[in-house]
This record gives sequence, structure tokens and C-alpha cells, in this order.
Amino acid sequence: MQSVWLEVALNGPWGQRRQPLIPVRVHDIIAQGIACAHEGAAIIHVHAYDEESGIQNDDWQIYARIIEGIRKSCDVIVYPTIPLAGSSYAAKHTEQRFNHIHELAQRGLIDMTVLDPGSVNFVRYDQMADITQGFIYMNPTQDIRAGMVLATTYRLAPGYAIYEPGFTRLGAALVQEVKLTTGPVYRFMFSDEFAWGFPPKVSFLDAHLLQLAECAGKADWMIAGLGVDIRPLIPAALTRGGHVRVGLEDAPWGSDVDNAGWTKQAVEIIGKHGCRPATAAEVRTRLELI
Repeated sequence: MQSVWLEVALNGPWGQRRQPLIPVRVHDIIAQGIACAHEGAAIIHVHAYDEESGIQNDDWQIYARIIEGIRKSCDVIVYPTIPLAGSSYAAKHTEQRFNHIHELAQRGLIDMTVLDPGSVNFVRYDQMADITQGFIYMNPTQDIRAGMVLATTYRLAPGYAIYEPGFTRLGAALVQEVKLTTGPVYRFMFSDEFAWGFPPKVSFLDAHLLQLAECAGKADWMIAGLGVDIRPLIPAALTRGGHVRVGLEDAPWGSDVDNAGWTKQAVEIIGKHGCRPATAAEVRTRLELI
């Protein structure tokens, strides 16, 4: 039976005004991470928050509490974000984007890291009347290289968010240049609410896969996105040998399904197509993290 990596992105930077069901407090993030792991998730992605202001705060000690709290109850891969450089969501200390990754990695708390190989305009369709609300998500080459050095030093699997097709080309080229110790995971980012990349259609998934095969061969990949219900695309991903990410970071704003619900529904779709959720140990083995 084909095993499928299931990742859940618990919250994102949006805040509860835009996504009311996301966890912000440490104990809520831990509880939801555990619940999703029990439903079948092998990977949990989190953003840490300042609990008083409700704004993202990438303090490594907050992340450490979250990671240790989840892993105390279940074997699951938990990894943090990095500041969304260029935005107002996490504008503080963006010049030191990977400091918390270094602190967590040297303590052996993480297996993966965010490493997005490219920059992109972030504008939502409902912001078109005032596009000044948008921003450029900036990943300059010096930041990408700094992240790759950390990934190589600490044997972390880089998570490539592929917002635009060119990200695959740059990411694959950099793998050859830097000689990563573990292969990256290419996350094809689809959206209905943001005006970048592709909408979640099978034809566009196939376009991503053609590009990936040409640039990176048989690399590991998954479907994901922001402002999107990715569930209808899961069957196509499974038949093509891919993996899946769901969760409230990725869901359309105002989702009335919580993280455990998104996870459970994804597991049901995976099971209906003759597959099963992979364990964290299976993911680590595939990525040569153990």
C-alpha cells in the first residue's frame, strides 16, 4: 500500500481576525498538533505567536516549547516557519531570518526547515481595489544561500514552497551547487484567493511535474497552497506519487473546519484511494534524516 506523507500547517501568520480557528497560544498549538498527529499527520508546520499582541514572533524558545510539547506526546516531525520578509505579518528581525532555525537545529529539535527559492508578489483578489495591501515576499539569494548552509550543516530537509514555476528551476540548480545533505521537498503552492501561481487544477499540477522532472528528476513533492481548498486535487496527487499538505494556514480565510477536521478529511481521501498516511519514521527514512 502506497504511503503518503500528510503535513498539517496549523496556523500561518494570518491572525485570528482572518482565520478565527487557528491556534495562537502555545498550549493551543500543542494541543492541535497532537490532535492532527493522532489523526494521521506525520509532519506539523507551525508559526509561533506573541500571545498578547497576536502577531507572529519567531523566538526560538517559543518554538522549542511548541516542538517539545507536541513531541512529548507523539512521534511527529515539527518544524517552524521563517519571517515572511517584506510583509507586515512578521516584520521584526527579518535581517536575521534563520537565527531561530540555528538555535533549534543545534539542540536537535528540528528535522526540516523552510527554504523558499524565490520571491513573489502577494496580492489577494479581494485586495485588488487597494493593491497597496499587498507586498513582495522577498527571498534574496543571500538569504536562500544562508538557509542552505544551515540545512547542510545540521542535516535538515529543506521545504521548498513553489509559488511560481521558476522557483523549481532555481531550487533545483542550487541543490547541485550547494550539495545538500538531504533532498528538498518541493511543495507546489496553489491558490484561489491569491493572485500568484496556479489555481488547483490537474493540468497545472501536471505542468509543475513536467518542470520538476526536467530539473530535479525523481524528487519528493507534495501539493499545498494558501487560500485554497486542496482536497479536490488530492486524488490526482496520489495517482502521480505525490504527498499532501492541509491545515488552517492553507485553507480559505474564515474556514469553519478546524485543523483536526482538515486532517481527518485528508486521511479519508487518502484511504479511499488505496493509500495510507506515512509515519514520521518513514518520512525521516526517505529523507535520510536518521
